[in-house]
Amino acid sequence: MAHRKPDNDYVDGGGDIENDGTGSDASSFLEAREPLLNLKSRTNTSSQIAIVGAKVYPIESLDYEMIETDLFKQDWRSRKMVQIFQYIYLKWTLALLIGLCTGLVGFLNNLAVENIAGYKLVITSNLMSNNKYLPAFAAFAGINVVLAISAGALCAYVAPAAAGSGIPEVKAYLNGIDAHSILAPSTLFVKIFGSILAVSAGLVVGKEGPMVHTGACIANLLGQGGSRKYGLTWQWLRYFKNDRDRRDLITCGAAAGVAAAFRAPVGGVLFALEEAATWWRSALLWRTFFTTAITTVVLRGLINFCRGGNCGLFGQGGLIMFDMHSSIPTYTNADLLAVVLIGVVGGLLGSLYNFFVDKVLRIYTLVNERGPSYRILLVTVISLLTSCFAYGLPWFSKCIPCPRGMEKKCPKIGHSGILHCQPGHYNDLASLFLNTSDDAIRNLFSSAKRNELEISTLIIFFTGTYFLGIVTYGIAVPSGLFIPVILAGATYGRLVGRLLGSLSTLDLGLFSVLGAASFLGGTMRMTVSLCVILLELTNNLLMLPLIMLVLLISKTVADGFNRGIYDQIVKMKGLPYLEAHAESYMKHLAAGDVCSCPLITFSGIEKVANIMHALEMTGHNGFPVVDEPPFTDAPELCGLVLRSHLLVLLNRKKFTKNRAVCGGQALRMFDSFDFAKPGLGKGLKVGDLDLTADEMEMYVDLHPITNSSPYMVVETMSLAKAAILFRQLALRHLCVIPKTPGRNPVVGILTRHDFMPEHVLGLYPELIHHK
Repeated sequence: MAHRKPDNDYVDGGGDIENDGTGSDASSFLEAREPLLNLKSRTNTSSQIAIVGAKVYPIESLDYEMIETDLFKQDWRSRKMVQIFQYIYLKWTLALLIGLCTGLVGFLNNLAVENIAGYKLVITSNLMSNNKYLPAFAAFAGINVVLAISAGALCAYVAPAAAGSGIPEVKAYLNGIDAHSILAPSTLFVKIFGSILAVSAGLVVGKEGPMVHTGACIANLLGQGGSRKYGLTWQWLRYFKNDRDRRDLITCGAAAGVAAAFRAPVGGVLFALEEAATWWRSALLWRTFFTTAITTVVLRGLINFCRGGNCGLFGQGGLIMFDMHSSIPTYTNADLLAVVLIGVVGGLLGSLYNFFVDKVLRIYTLVNERGPSYRILLVTVISLLTSCFAYGLPWFSKCIPCPRGMEKKCPKIGHSGILHCQPGHYNDLASLFLNTSDDAIRNLFSSAKRNELEISTLIIFFTGTYFLGIVTYGIAVPSGLFIPVILAGATYGRLVGRLLGSLSTLDLGLFSVLGAASFLGGTMRMTVSLCVILLELTNNLLMLPLIMLVLLISKTVADGFNRGIYDQIVKMKGLPYLEAHAESYMKHLAAGDVCSCPLITFSGIEKVANIMHALEMTGHNGFPVVDEPPFTDAPELCGLVLRSHLLVLLNRKKFTKNRAVCGGQALRMFDSFDFAKPGLGKGLKVGDLDLTADEMEMYVDLHPITNSSPYMVVETMSLAKAAILFRQLALRHLCVIPKTPGRNPVVGILTRHDFMPEHVLGLYPELIHHK
């Protein structure tokens, strides 16, 4: 074993960064740096932990790269056509199962929410009808608090990783970042039931974000590659014991989650492409579309079953959530000015929403770090606050007569519009606050009557949902952002329509849809996927030009102030996410300038004690293997060996007393699947190894398990170019080799942490003004 230069995919960081810069001017500083890499010992101190859900966990990178070891090549070349067919067939079978399971979970989620929240509102409405207003509030708030505490307790004690939306975590996973329990079965369980309880509790949260996480968890569970513990060791399943295939399945699961939440199969595919996935290819597009189609078919069949009254208080249902097919948009040039105004203001409000959510999340993080009891206390406070808003604010709204001809259906949708009103009248604010989120959105999207919702009602409801949406996101319950944003945006859009009055010929329901689109664009910064999702939600293709215009304007305006909400959350959580573009200051550095050192390398035939020492003393996950004389004429880079493969090799104890090449024997003793990645992080640890003193003095041949074709860049390549290459190839390790001969064959290793701003700018603070 030799100490040369770095691999810094650590579990824990440490050490102070030493900076060799002497000047403040970046160009003169870089010109004076000579020779390249002739620097002092440097250690990467970027954080190796991140917030997942409501708890801090250690993180590490995923191995999306194809590891071409001798064992892998032997297995790949020996596969027969029938085995290749089995692999392809299983891919599509798993995509089918993901679609089926996600569609079923999405239906059960809606069924449970509609019934729990519906019976809660029926009880409240019945008490109010009998003038028992205080008992009605006690029942309403009490049920909400019990449901919210139940959801908070599940997240606090069973699976903290299930708290929040889950979309930032899924997005980070597909970028190559893994963390404890991010897609575990316990997280799936809590995500499903916690989301049902939180939404039923009346909190201003949605079930759409959690459904994306749920779909990803289902895909991960199905793609574990079998389990020896439960006897699922069918030979076909082992083909998926790698991060690369699991990544594709999880992408399908995330798309299926959107399809299940919005009944939007095409929108689900585009969401995965535009927002979730980092790497995409045409074959994955087909499987993702197939998965979302299956999800939609399952939902359609189950919803048709419920239309016969077999599902209790389950809502109107249908493939389209908010049907606006009856609204035919005809607009003039003056109407386009109103649409532009909605887009501009929506972008401003969306960016402001992101700003406040970021601040609130940072405060809640401090509370959540104090322990489970504080998380549950915060959930209780927010639940009581929401209940007071929902029950108390409608009392400040006057009763208005029901629309003519609709006295028997007053209000149009909902259970609680009769708050302290005489027959033939209704409380329009109660029909929004004392209702499920889906029904409230239907009321806002309604095109029946222009004056169904008063201007004062819309102002109060917009202020309430805007505020509650900000303070609710971040508590320890599964919570999505789509529905709160749609609620606030639809209210704002309808308010604009009411204020414009006869100046615009557009329908009020259309104004609501455009308001929701502008708010979504201003917060989430997606365009194509949101456009299609909204069209699938409303079942009105004629709105396409207006929705496109609003989304483009709102996104452009909001981008001038801050980033999208999910990008902000990823950064706030400390996840080392690799962006699609390189930072400008990276153009002033070479790849070798940010490598940490000393680098630990192994010989092709290494002493067991040296390997054990390196594994115990470092958290590195990749080690260069260098062949040296007498096995080669000069030091030669053989490849890269992974920590997990070393642990399996040492655990099997196939050692020799002398330094001798025994690659052929190893190919007969091992199978490539012996080194496959186990599911759910159940791999070997250093503490699991039991080696005697005699075994520690023996040797082991590393060639059969060494990736003989790792990706390499020359040390003079610009850091910007290396960063783009690293991301596009989905790498975990990138070897840096010398430009001139006669030096060590490898001078460093780049991992994702070496591209993080805190590391690069920590080494070279002179470049901060180039950021």
